[in-house]
Amino acid sequence: MGKNKKAKKNGPLQEDAPEPDPSGKLRNKTYEAELERLHVELVKLQTWVVAQGLKVCIVFEGRDAAGKGGTIKAITERVSPRVFRVVALPAPTEREKSQLYVQRYVPHLPAAGEVVIFDRSWYNRAGVERVMGFCTEEVSLKFLETVPGMEKSIIASGIILLKYWLEVSEEEQERRLTARISDGRKLWKLSPMDLKSYSRWYDYSRARDDMFAATDTPWAPWFVVRSDDKKRARLNTISHLLRHIPYEEIERPTVTLPHRQKPHGYVEPDYPFKFIPELTYPVG
Repeated sequence: MGKNKKAKKNGPLQEDAPEPDPSGKLRNKTYEAELERLHVELVKLQTWVVAQGLKVCIVFEGRDAAGKGGTIKAITERVSPRVFRVVALPAPTEREKSQLYVQRYVPHLPAAGEVVIFDRSWYNRAGVERVMGFCTEEVSLKFLETVPGMEKSIIASGIILLKYWLEVSEEEQERRLTARISDGRKLWKLSPMDLKSYSRWYDYSRARDDMFAATDTPWAPWFVVRSDDKKRARLNTISHLLRHIPYEEIERPTVTLPHRQKPHGYVEPDYPFKFIPELTYPVG
């Protein structure tokens, strides 16, 4: 660290659950205030990760509409995309299908000074591929046998690995998927695969149970997030990951804006800039 930087241990994070409203949902005002506080801590974490050359990998899994995307957005919206990288791989190409299964994921693992977030990961083979018949039961179960060793190697390389499973109820998943049908902003979230997986709730439950039994290890445990209340799930997840990635605050000198140069004869040009139309909106 440079001589103007001083490390200070981060203070204890608030662990008491924020106060809900009478309906059981988190109040928006409470949510926004707590999220702002956690965003400040995430920026401190980001600075520490870069300064110390940490390598962090965060895996998010869960059923469709469990809230993975919203949780990842809440984590990343105030930090640098050059430090916090989100990986959401498309369906494998024919070439990738012929590779060692984890080969397409390995290049995306973090280097020093990076936090990589997988929006679905190598665990596709334990879930969607198994349930939807993209691989055989035998192949999926063999994959589950090998994952603990692979993750032990990842951790031995110096990577901090956190795995989150977002658990949504049948009723809440149905409500969210139904909302996507009637909301033009969310139609892109509703794929034919979502509809097929919706009908196979208990196949996914069995696949999840097998995955946990095989891969919930002491060195790479699964952390389960109740996600029926999206806002609470986001706050709980961010608070948890901040407690599980050791970091300290690096104090920086006070920043002031420098003096602007004088124009020295510069005059704004009489150029026909193509400004976009400014629309009129109701006030109040």
